[in-house]
Amino acid sequence: MISKHEILNIFGENVRKFRRLLDISQEELAHRADLHRTYIGMIERAEKNITLINMEKIASALEVKIEDLLKN
Repeated sequence: MISKHEILNIFGENVRKFRRLLDISQEELAHRADLHRTYIGMIERAEKNITLINMEKIASALEVKIEDLLKN
C-alpha cells in the first residue's frame, strides 16, 4: 500500500511538472485555480494534504485530469 507521504509527493511532483510544461509560475497557477500562491508551493513540496475540490481546481487550471496528477 502506498503511504500518505508518497501520494502527496507524487501529486506535488506532477503539479510542478505540468505547471512547468505550461511555463507558468506558482502565482499564475494559483490565480487560475482560485487558490493562494503559498498553498500551491506547499502542495508542490508535499507539505499539505489536499482536498478533492482543490485537486479538481488545480487539474482544471493545468488542463489535465485529476488522474494525470496521481500517476507515478
